[in-house]
Formats: sequence, C-alpha cells, structure tokens
Amino acid sequence: MTDQTPAEPTEEELSEQTRVRLAKRDRLIDSGAGAYPVSLPITTTIPAVRAKYPNLETDAVTGDIVGLAGRVVHLRNTGKLCFVSLQSGDGERIQAMISLAEVGEESLAAWKDLVDLGDHLFVTGEVISSRRGELSVMATDWKIASKAVRPLPNLHSELNEETRVRQRYLDLISREAARANVRSRALAVSSLRTTFANHGYIEVETPMLQTIHGGASARPFVTHSNAFDTELFLRIAPELFLKRAVVGGIERVFEINRNFRNEGADSTHSPEFAMLEAYQAYGDYHQMADLTQEMIQNAAFAISGSHVVTWADGTTFDFGGEWDRISMYESLNEASGWSITVDTPLDELKQKADALGIEVGQPTPGKYVEELWEHFVKGGLERPTFVMDFPVDTSPLVRDHRSKTGLVEKWDLYVRGFELATGYSELVDPVIQRERFVEQAILASKGDPEAMRLDEEFLRALEHGMPPTGGMGMGIDRLLMALTGLGIRETILFPLVK
Repeated sequence: MTDQTPAEPTEEELSEQTRVRLAKRDRLIDSGAGAYPVSLPITTTIPAVRAKYPNLETDAVTGDIVGLAGRVVHLRNTGKLCFVSLQSGDGERIQAMISLAEVGEESLAAWKDLVDLGDHLFVTGEVISSRRGELSVMATDWKIASKAVRPLPNLHSELNEETRVRQRYLDLISREAARANVRSRALAVSSLRTTFANHGYIEVETPMLQTIHGGASARPFVTHSNAFDTELFLRIAPELFLKRAVVGGIERVFEINRNFRNEGADSTHSPEFAMLEAYQAYGDYHQMADLTQEMIQNAAFAISGSHVVTWADGTTFDFGGEWDRISMYESLNEASGWSITVDTPLDELKQKADALGIEVGQPTPGKYVEELWEHFVKGGLERPTFVMDFPVDTSPLVRDHRSKTGLVEKWDLYVRGFELATGYSELVDPVIQRERFVEQAILASKGDPEAMRLDEEFLRALEHGMPPTGGMGMGIDRLLMALTGLGIRETILFPLVK
C-alpha cells in the first residue's frame, strides 16, 4: 500500500519529482487521454454533494450518479481498491474510490501509474457512504483534468510566511484561513458598496495615470507615455478627479480602486494598495464621520454576523456603539502635560521634539504637533476613535475650521493604534485653494518630495463653483487589518514583495 503524504521534499527531490511527472504528462498525451482537456462532463460540485448528503448512513448507496472534479490532496493505493481525497476551491473535500470491479484492470493500472498529489481529477460515479461512514463517490470512470508537474508542499505542516506571501496559490490550497481572508475581503467590499447605495452614492472610476499627482502628500511613481511623449504619474489619490465630479453635479460619489505611493513598506504600508474615497455635496466632516462609522460597522457585521469580530489570534474586538471623538490638541496636552496651541512658536515645538528624539523632515508647526501627538497619544487608541481638528499647514485640501482659528475641519480615525480613515470638510474656495497649492509648491522647491503640485485644471473646476462638501478616504487593506487582526501582507491577496 502507498500513501502519498511525504515529508517536505528537497530541491533535488523536487527536480526528480517534476521529471517523473513530466513523463506522466507525456504518456497521457501519447495515449490520447490528454493531460489538459478543454472541458469535462461535470454535473455538480463537491460542496453541493456534501450539502445534499450531510448525514448519509454507513454503507449507504444513493443511486445518485454524479460527475465532479477537484484537486487531489490525499492518495492511497491499496491493491484492488484505491482512495483519493478531492478538494474544491473553497476547501471542501470528498473521497472518491477507484475499484477494480468498477473501472477494470486497465483503468486501475493507469490510475496507479498516472495520478499524483496536486493533480486536478474528474470522476464519475455513484454517491455512497464508505464502510467507515465517509461520504464518497464510487467511481465508474475517471480522467485527469489537469496534470500537476510540480508537487504540492506537505499539506500536514504549516507553510512559512515567505512561501505564503510569494506563492499565495499554495497558501490558498493548503490553508483555510487564507481562503477565509479572501472571502472576508469580498464581503467587506460588497458591504461598503451596499452602504453607499443605501445613501444614494454613485460609484465612478477616475484615472490611474495622471499628468499632475495630487490629492495627498506622498511620493509618486513616475512613468512615461510614448504615445503622448510626456511624463505621467501613477495616482497617489483619486481626490481631485472625484471633486471634479462633484462640481459637475454628481453630488454623492465614491470610488474603490488602487493607489500607488513610492514610499516605504512595512506591516501597515504597501506601495500599491486599495483605497476608498467618497464625497458628499452639502455634507461636512461630522456627517462623513457618521457615514464612516456606519460603513465599518456594517462591514464587520457582514464578515462576522456581529459588530464583535474575532481576529486571527483568537482575540475579539468590538466595533459597536458610538465611537469617541477627541481633539488633537486637547488630547496631546492631556497626555503630555503641556499647553500647546496653534500659536506655540516653532522653536518651542522643535525643542520639545528634539528632547524626545523626534525628527521632522520638513519642519512646520503643524508637522511638529502631529509628530508629538503620535508620540504621546496614537499608540493608546485601541478602540475606534476619531481624532478631530488638525493644523492648517498639514492639510492643504481642507476647509478652515468654522470656529477655531489655525485649525481645519479634518479627522483621522484610529483603530488598534493605527490610522484607518480620514475625513474632511472640503476646501471649495478656489482662491484659498490656489494659495495652499502655492505654499505646497514652495515646499516642493525646497526639496519636499511629498508636496503637492499646483493643478490648474483642478482650480479651473473649482472656479466653476463646488458646493459645500464632506469627504472621506479609507484604505481597504487597512480595513481588513482592523477586521481580521492580520498584517497588510495577509490582507492583500498578491502583495508586492522584493
């Protein structure tokens, strides 16, 4: 009897196994059976059969003849009767039995010669229950659906993280948690779209290739268009185009798509990531905070059936209830014991930062305040918390605060100590917006690679009149981090790796 569940093979053994499998592929092709048929007479699926017969008695027969396919994940050849476990894409499994009495001597011999772990296999036969009570298909015929010429890893041991990330297909084959991550992401994104639809939002798509990068403070990827013979940028944000849509009368608009930022990569940042941005005419940052809380709570419910989610490590996190809203300056002063205001001199802020070993690349008062706030407050924000009212010099696209001089109407949402989303009362005055862009251009001329460029086309749109508007943005990958407790490389199906 042979049971193909070997230990993890060496590179030399992998090469030898591939050579043997390639020879089997050739024999399949030469025999006329084929190693990669274009279609098969499939009548049902493994999950459907398991759902139809959840409690079949031992040794039962159904008379139900099915044709189904799956990947071979276990194989046991025992003389006149062979057993194979087939796995569907969602991880469901069923046993198939290949017997001399049912398929004949020639077919059984071919089975033992040609079938390996990892192959996709089609079987036709009756649904039965084995002597051990296992739901099975007693095959009357079988066929290779796709010959695997490279062996699977040992499915009885954990893949290392490097393999999981670089060869995600193996992760999906071998680990239920990996498949669950894909389903969770799909459920969350579907829930977001449903919430937007319920609020009358329209989904649009805006350019990935842009002649001027804007909408965020970030270093862009630069490319070149041969057709137009011009420098182009992969977008760092869709904001300036979505605002054009609001100017044009699409008063509730959103987009879920990719952003690209030529910056560092770590457990919460990826150079390529999925982003949600939304804008609502006649809204403000308070309304966008309400909407964001509703969206995230709905997404949590879509995944777990509750506002309480269970993370990968088994701990739980509650997204329910009303979320706190705190002032950036007030929370900084409370945590530090200082009395920092928007009028605190730059030199004093620098001294405080230097004493803590905090470095600021392009020093402005607002950047020092934000860095000091992160040092004292950020790490302690476990529960979902909206941090309100930011310095004006760090937020060039945000409306001045209606009652607090030197601040803008902006919030950042923090969950588990990291930033998940941001929201604004949008700056719609084209004159002030031009002044802010000029200030950004000065920073760029001084060497700030993240400063925005002056965008005349966007200013032209604003000059046609943009209504009072609230806006928000949220990383989809980070949303999944918050809902699952995983790092960003686990929430992205195929992350960029070096």
